[in-house]
Amino acid sequence: QVQLVESGGGSVQAGGSLRLSCAVSGYTYDNYCLGWFRQTPGKERERVAETDEYSIRYTDSVKGRFTISNAGNTLYLHMNNLKPEDTAMYYCSARPGDCGPGGSFAYWGQGTQVTVSS
Repeated sequence: QVQLVESGGGSVQAGGSLRLSCAVSGYTYDNYCLGWFRQTPGKERERVAETDEYSIRYTDSVKGRFTISNAGNTLYLHMNNLKPEDTAMYYCSARPGDCGPGGSFAYWGQGTQVTVSS
């Protein structure tokens, strides 16, 4: 059973930076797709970034500002030039296999809040 625990959220002013961390344990497959998602009340969860051994992808709104990295047992999301619209609960997630189409994320952390003030 894969377990994920996020940390690193907080409150910053627009233009600031944060680094989110996700401690991952319980790997049972050789390859996983790992991702960061975010959600605000009343809106659907949005995929922010994802990574596997072959590729990294970002949603358009964070390209050039956010960087996802995988250090083995810890997944990071480096967030620079934060904007008020980045305010959300951020979740890390995992699923076996690569990040190709057709899969669904099965494992989720509890989330960490990011608040960006103008």
